Amino acid sequence: MDDARDFALRHRVLLLRAANAVPIDVALGALPFEERAAERASRWRIGEDLHLLTCSPEDLLVHKVFAGRDRDWIDVEGVIERRRDTLDRELINAELRPLLELNDSMPHLVRMDALFDRT
Repeated sequence: MDDARDFALRHRVLLLRAANAVPIDVALGALPFEERAAERASRWRIGEDLHLLTCSPEDLLVHKVFAGRDRDWIDVEGVIERRRDTLDRELINAELRPLLELNDSMPHLVRMDALFDRT
């Protein structure tokens, strides 16, 4: 499993699969953005005494665009299609731009904007 470890360290995400085969991505927080995203997270009750923190749609887009894998772009498109009118694009751009500058991925911003601009 060295490849999984290397992938997790390089991309700051641990790819898991639940017992029912549902894929789970666990972000390995290391950036100020991730701390702010955790502060904006919503608490969902999934059991009598069990809660799960989930990120906002805006932060999900930031994570997905930053990762930039093919399957992430499918998710980005789906979130934009469903939530286009309620998404805070200023927040998305403010959080995303510095991350994309870190790894020279500014074309991802152009691609995301094109998805927003589709009618």
